[in-house]
Amino acid sequence: MAGALHLANEAKKRPELGEVQIAVLEKAPEVGLHCLSGAIMDPRAIQELMPDWKDQGCPIEHPVEEDEVCYLTQTKKFGLPFLPAELRNEGNYIVSIEKLAKWLGGKVEAAGVNVFTGFPGASFLYDGDKVIGVRTGDKGVDKKGEQKPNYEPGIDILAKAVVIGEGSRGSLTKQLVAKLKLDEGRNPQIYATGVKEVWRVRKGICDRGWVVHTMGFPLDSKKFGGSFVYSMKEDLLAVGFVVGLDYDDPYTDPHRLFQEFKKHPWVQSLLEGGEIVNYGAKTIAEGGYWSMPKLYGDGFMLIGESAGMLNSKRLKGIHLAMKAGMLAAETAIEALQKKDFTSTTLASYDRRFRDSWAHDELYRVRNFRQGFEGGFWSGMFHTGLQTLTFGRGLYRRYHNEPGHARMRHLAEMNGNGERKPATGGFDGKTTFDKLTDVFHSGTKHEENQPVHLQVADTNLCSTKCAEEYGNPCQYFCPASVYEIETDGAGKKKLKINASNCVHCKTCDIMDPYQVITWVTPEGGGGPVYRGM
Repeated sequence: MAGALHLANEAKKRPELGEVQIAVLEKAPEVGLHCLSGAIMDPRAIQELMPDWKDQGCPIEHPVEEDEVCYLTQTKKFGLPFLPAELRNEGNYIVSIEKLAKWLGGKVEAAGVNVFTGFPGASFLYDGDKVIGVRTGDKGVDKKGEQKPNYEPGIDILAKAVVIGEGSRGSLTKQLVAKLKLDEGRNPQIYATGVKEVWRVRKGICDRGWVVHTMGFPLDSKKFGGSFVYSMKEDLLAVGFVVGLDYDDPYTDPHRLFQEFKKHPWVQSLLEGGEIVNYGAKTIAEGGYWSMPKLYGDGFMLIGESAGMLNSKRLKGIHLAMKAGMLAAETAIEALQKKDFTSTTLASYDRRFRDSWAHDELYRVRNFRQGFEGGFWSGMFHTGLQTLTFGRGLYRRYHNEPGHARMRHLAEMNGNGERKPATGGFDGKTTFDKLTDVFHSGTKHEENQPVHLQVADTNLCSTKCAEEYGNPCQYFCPASVYEIETDGAGKKKLKINASNCVHCKTCDIMDPYQVITWVTPEGGGGPVYRGM
């Protein structure tokens, strides 16, 4: 949205370009309804985009007034004696990413940009290796792939330049990176899954802008992650938990860990007497600088989390995504002036990025996430060393494995006794099972449509995966999409509850055999992240 608005504004300053047609495709039924984040916004980018952004009514929950980082044990909370510079939020703002996107969407439409909601980009259109547009998904196709009476074929939208901002593990981005080898020479991307609830709590708790981040409980020292708790307007409290998707235990369940976190006495004291309002989950591209793919090619540019632009040390990416969109817009203006949309001209997007504060910020934390490959305590050691050496640490470039490759077989994990996954333990008041939380996400899909979670070999599920990993899809999915059923003969079979899917992409990332592919469902379907 920031990129589209900046492009529209810049094009109007150059009448010699004539009419510039700009379109934004959005798979959600309304702008913002599939957007989920913490979210703390560094205002640097929006200040550049719109210096009077506050006066124009940008939806802010609170300016950050109080900041705390804590270490949790099972029953205690210990505040750190000082705040790391990257986690100081003075001058930042608590926002709802859904409200922010919706507000920007209104500005974009007022600027003359066409915003098409309910139209997911299903595939790219190519001329050789040049991207020349996007094909949207078909509507009105049943589970068997046959056309229903309301069938509408996808639309081919041709474009001189396609700017891709799909967020974490975008389905189009994944196709493009593989086809053009955009990740060649880069580190594998590192992901995490964030699970979030918004609660209406007792009056007085959220009267000011306060932010708390925690480490420790309920994670063990091998796992990367932590929590966030942010106050919002109207007595709303954002509570979330993030788990790195590079763990070794196949039974790791981000949703369950979040529920365990909420059992902590401190969290219970905040939620007591409150009620859950909304739930959601999404993955986060945490790999940073060394995991960023090539940002451009013939006819396209990658922005935001599609380009891996997230500062995992600061726990922020909104400002980086907005800045990237603006830089892509400036490059598009240059390409329009030159009438050249090949990589020769679009390479200036990469140069603009490298000359920007966004690059400088990401480069300063270039080795942060990779430093946690050996666990929490070694990660803290590397973090301290990197801080002293301006981001370098022990090595110029830290390397990492893909997260799914770190998952170990159950036989390795069991040791002398058989381990079993945790079950039950939800009180229905402050802790919930996955299906209850999915209900609170507002997720809806047309039931009679092709399954958008494509498993290349379902035989693996009942044989090799069951034996080696115990079918981890049952645990890493935060929406109970994957279920292992047993028939009368004792044979296991995978059942996919696609209508539960909250579009987080965890399965596409963390399946140990990499046989799950998330593709776009029928446009308009999915979660309803209002106020998230």
